[in-house]
Amino acid sequence: MPDGSGEATKGASAPSGDIVALRILATTDVHMNVLPYDYLADRPSGRGGLARTASLIARRRAEVDNCLLLDNGDFLEGTPLGDFAARRTAGMDRPHPAIAAMNALAYDAAALGNHDFSFGLAFLRGATDRARFPVLAANLHVRRGRGFAPYAIVDRSLRDVAGRQVPMRIGLVGFLPPQTAEWDRDLSSDLICDDIVATAGRIVPQMRRAGAQIVIALAHTGIGDPAARPGMENAATALAATPGIDAVIAGHTHQVFPGRDFRAIPGIDPQRGTLAGKP
Repeated sequence: MPDGSGEATKGASAPSGDIVALRILATTDVHMNVLPYDYLADRPSGRGGLARTASLIARRRAEVDNCLLLDNGDFLEGTPLGDFAARRTAGMDRPHPAIAAMNALAYDAAALGNHDFSFGLAFLRGATDRARFPVLAANLHVRRGRGFAPYAIVDRSLRDVAGRQVPMRIGLVGFLPPQTAEWDRDLSSDLICDDIVATAGRIVPQMRRAGAQIVIALAHTGIGDPAARPGMENAATALAATPGIDAVIAGHTHQVFPGRDFRAIPGIDPQRGTLAGKP
């Protein structure tokens, strides 16, 4: 499975008063592991790859009535296939292989990660133009030209526990490390990245006013200190404490959560897999 693949279930109150259970499937830090192939050994591999994960996604989707499939960033760079695609698809009338795979799997949204800028802003725009899902980055500002949406509100008809179809407006917002403009290649002349938690404090109330009944943060940031500090690289725990956010998808650090990588401290429950009490 791509690094950090996981799931959560979120309950929301429907207008009928019944509870609607929503399964959230998410991938993060796929890093162009689209095919199960060992590029170092130059042979097929029995491990990893979004193509292999597709069967798991289909199985988990089939188990429930209500499901979202999301990606948390760093999907365009990381293997020789990514380097090849950056050379061959730039300026050409063909989809990037990662985007083609995500379209085929019917992703509902994706956030940008810092490594999605590794081949430059122009390439990133061209690759994501063919995505049939919103590509999000709330704390990113592009200095010139077209940027990326901070959030999306998707309308779904979900089935409640009584079997009734219920309309639900689901808010999805993306965040990436504020250091992105300085890493990998210097993009500071092209980008400005704001603080994650401060941006959430501004954006989430806007989403609620726009009608979002639940808000899911796609946060390409690791699980760090519960206390917010300006410019935090790993801000997922502090982000989860932001009023109005119902669930956080974290990533970036390539750690497994819940799991032994984390110790229990206030705000982080490595057994239940919650941050600030939220999935």
